[in-house]
Amino acid sequence: MNPPARKIIHIDCDCFFAAVEMRDHPEWRDVPLAVGGAPAARGVIATCNYPARAFGIHSAMPSAQALKRCPHLVLVPGDMARYREASQAVRAVFERFTTLIEPVSLDEAYLDVSGQPHCQGSATRMAEAIRAAIRHEVGITASAGIAPNKMLAKIASDWNKPDGQWLIRPQDIAEFMPSLPVHKLNGVGPATAARLAALGVNTCGQLQQLPLAELAQRFGRFGERLHQMARGEDTRPVRSERVRKSLSVERTYPVDLPDLAACAAQLPSLLAALTARLAPWLASGGQFRGAWVKVRFADFHHTTVEDIHAPLTEPALHALLVQALARGGQPVRLLGVGVRLMPPAAPHSGRHSPQLELFA
Repeated sequence: MNPPARKIIHIDCDCFFAAVEMRDHPEWRDVPLAVGGAPAARGVIATCNYPARAFGIHSAMPSAQALKRCPHLVLVPGDMARYREASQAVRAVFERFTTLIEPVSLDEAYLDVSGQPHCQGSATRMAEAIRAAIRHEVGITASAGIAPNKMLAKIASDWNKPDGQWLIRPQDIAEFMPSLPVHKLNGVGPATAARLAALGVNTCGQLQQLPLAELAQRFGRFGERLHQMARGEDTRPVRSERVRKSLSVERTYPVDLPDLAACAAQLPSLLAALTARLAPWLASGGQFRGAWVKVRFADFHHTTVEDIHAPLTEPALHALLVQALARGGQPVRLLGVGVRLMPPAAPHSGRHSPQLELFA
């Protein structure tokens, strides 16, 4: 006998940073509004409201470009203290319905409400009640997706935005999936979508026609995941505690860095900032491995070069930087450095700690 289907809700607050600003500044509710950095400092848009999106403005767009598209755009700097306060208030609403809450960011989370008694056990009604509480108590709106698994709940929450919700029942999956574009699947970015398109695959129905062996051959371990997702399958549980897997620092420069020498000159300060951020993790017994360098070029294309065996030293970062710059051949607007985090090693495990290499 099959176990009962899980009931997963994905809550996604609508244009979160901008929503908090509109809540606190009612005069901005009906005008194009964006939260982001100043154009003079090479700032980018963090988020924007729906009137601004009508002008084609979106997150990660340079602020200068956004103002060209909409000269009367209200552009305000972010206020993370207020955003965290609003996020905590939203979290307090979640906790009335379940303890199985997996935050994804300040403005979205998965909730497993399987077996909960609220709203006569209806996940749909629970989602409605959660959204109503967020609207009345926090002063912003949220959208929700309800489904038997996390992947489908995430897809559903984007289906009826803003301030709406969508339900995908277990019996709906077989009919729902074939027409779904593959770029809606978790982990399918532009590069993977382009590779699938080259195979004539643009929808999950077309993806379902590819044998598992072929997907594994072309996409490695991700091929099996594609095979499952195309059929609406996702066994990942909602985890109330998420383990951080990486740590990094990055900086956008007011003037493009023209060459290797200019980029290399920034490595000491980036390394010092990353070292400072790592210190609490190391003090708690955590470890790290390898290193990576991230580069965003003047045309906004970016690349990352990683070596899981590299020590976190300036010479090692320089070697990775050389490889990264060779992929672009143009000035650089952003540099970042980072490492993979590992939890504390078990006693007497014999695992080598890379902590001393941090200061090599």
